[in-house]
Amino acid sequence: MSLTDILILAVIQGIAEFLPISSSGHLVLASHWLGDQSASADVNIVLHAGTLLSIIVFYARQIAALIDRDRQAIPFIVVGTIPAVVLGLLIKSQFESVLENPWLAASMLFVTGALLLISRTLPEGEIELVSIGYPKALLIGLFQAFALMPGISRSGSTIVAGLLAGTKRETAATFSFLLAIPAIAGASLLEIIDLARGAEASASVGTLAIGAMVSFVVGLVSLTWLIRWLRSGKLHLFAFWCFLIGGTALLALTFA
Repeated sequence: MSLTDILILAVIQGIAEFLPISSSGHLVLASHWLGDQSASADVNIVLHAGTLLSIIVFYARQIAALIDRDRQAIPFIVVGTIPAVVLGLLIKSQFESVLENPWLAASMLFVTGALLLISRTLPEGEIELVSIGYPKALLIGLFQAFALMPGISRSGSTIVAGLLAGTKRETAATFSFLLAIPAIAGASLLEIIDLARGAEASASVGTLAIGAMVSFVVGLVSLTWLIRWLRSGKLHLFAFWCFLIGGTALLALTFA
């Protein structure tokens, strides 16, 4: 892939990983129209590594608190991670091609939009991070596993699940992105294993490094923006973007 293609995908990843519009869906559609659907393994690793670093930097204080005073929340994160691990390994071994289907990605954007509209009807709860409990953590984890489908926003679905479970808005976001750390790291590890087995690199090391840096910076900005929108109760407005992109993509795929 060219540097231009990498930069386009890095910006998309940095924005869509955190804003509830599905980075996977946008990357699948962008890769389809860039003409290189197979630019997955190494590109996905570095772009996700950039956004993973964004989460670690943004939530550094919360991560430090988990190690210290909020340790009781760690088992909840473990339980919430299990569904995505199980489903992710199943998809990786049996249905990986599904994750690159532009028709599926475009269609699932409508599901993400519907979830975001539901968030408008949900009142803010009172549950803090250390009080989520195992059943609610599992519920949120199931939503995260569902977000393995391209076009389903991981951040959007897990935040909505948190609100359904009765958490505070910022607790829903914090738990969502703490869940993202093992999820993104695990997915990247699987891609690294593929590369180690001989998968061909699709860009130079320098180009990939630039992509990672761009996704990190854009990710930090997007994450900050998301928290502001969530505090103001405007998460549902992103639904209209999902409907617009999903509808446009379906029309383009139909008449291409």
